[in-house]
Amino acid sequence: MSTIVAPNAIELLEADHREAEALFEEFEKAKDAGDNQAKFEIATKVCAALLIHMEIEETIFYPAARDATGDDDKLNEAQVEHDGAKKLIAEIGKLKPEDPMFDAKVKVLSEQIEHHVEEEENELFPETKKSDMDLEAIGEQLEEAKSELKNQHGIP
Repeated sequence: MSTIVAPNAIELLEADHREAEALFEEFEKAKDAGDNQAKFEIATKVCAALLIHMEIEETIFYPAARDATGDDDKLNEAQVEHDGAKKLIAEIGKLKPEDPMFDAKVKVLSEQIEHHVEEEENELFPETKKSDMDLEAIGEQLEEAKSELKNQHGIP
């Protein structure tokens, strides 16, 4: 009998990043096809996934990374980027997909997230890998919190 090994913290967060990127690509295809219903469903899905991702990063990963690396600057910048994304997500949530600002706000959100992901994966994650941070234990905590949040919000 084999045991399922939970991804370490960085693997889990990177998998979330790939999921968001794929959803933003799907959104662009739906936009190009003029499919407002699909745009709405995809935007709702990506916004929910991002909110959960940001929550687990802010409550579990960032504090552990701050303790392990002492890099306040990168983590403070990441928090500010999250704050900007949350503001856009709230604005997107108030719009209908046929609103001309809907596509623009989703596009800007995707660009902000792309920038944020680049910084995390090229700067913060390598720094945490070099530290004494227990990436496996943090990965388990992230996975548990993510699962709990998805259940709370009725997300499969």
